[in-house]
Amino acid sequence: MTNHSIPLDRVFQALSDPTRRAVVERLTIGPASVSELAQPFSMALPSFSQHLKLLEECGLVVSTKAGRVRTYSLETETLASAQDWLQLQRDKWTRRLDQLDNYLLQMKETP
Repeated sequence: MTNHSIPLDRVFQALSDPTRRAVVERLTIGPASVSELAQPFSMALPSFSQHLKLLEECGLVVSTKAGRVRTYSLETETLASAQDWLQLQRDKWTRRLDQLDNYLLQMKETP
């Protein structure tokens, strides 16, 4: 297990929920207040705030408070680390499938 596995596990756990994925997607267009983020969802604000808390704890979002308004924005570095891991997996499986393809072609050509 690498040093970044635990934070990455938490990132993927956070992204496993459709509500949290929708929040992350919304934040790709810019920062938003809690009420703006909660508006499309039919859930109580305390429940929605738990989603935001989890996103913040795993480092996907950061919040700032100005007066009574808490604003969230996307933490792109954390998202980039998850993307990097996924790209490594994609590259590994592409190589493996290419090797399998080459092997099967050789078997087909060899009587």
